[in-house]
Amino acid sequence: MTNAASPMIGLMAGSLALTAATSGAQAACPIQLAVYGEAKSGAEIDFTPAGTSATITNSFRMILDNNVVLDGIAMWTDGSAARPHGSLMYKCPTGDVTGEELAACTVWEGVIYSADEKGGVGLLPAEGADAPKSLIFPDLGPSLEMSAAYGPAGFSKVPWDIFVLKGCQE
Repeated sequence: MTNAASPMIGLMAGSLALTAATSGAQAACPIQLAVYGEAKSGAEIDFTPAGTSATITNSFRMILDNNVVLDGIAMWTDGSAARPHGSLMYKCPTGDVTGEELAACTVWEGVIYSADEKGGVGLLPAEGADAPKSLIFPDLGPSLEMSAAYGPAGFSKVPWDIFVLKGCQE
């Protein structure tokens, strides 16, 4: 009986080691696949790969109530004080758009900050880096409340500035 049990115990131990290794590998999520949520409004942020753009370092969408979707991008500024400058846009025209048209459909702009589980504050990482625990969009709520996306034809639940990592897309 011990001879038959030994291979089974070895198989179980190997399986547990594989499970532990797999779950450890799944613990880290790259920012381009991260999903964040905001508790107060139920708003969600889904990141997507930015593609081959030379200027856009992160691409995402913010989903608000009433199925309102804002398109988001982050572009890093140059210089010694480089920052991830984020923009959220609502119903922007497609194709060759002017700066004026882009400004008219932009509902929030600012630096996107991150925070880790210990409360350390940093900046939104570029693609390929692990997704931080939280993202901070300063003054998001007031900006969105003044936008064309808010109101009877748009969303009604205004999100707060902090979004917490919910999961990772497959």
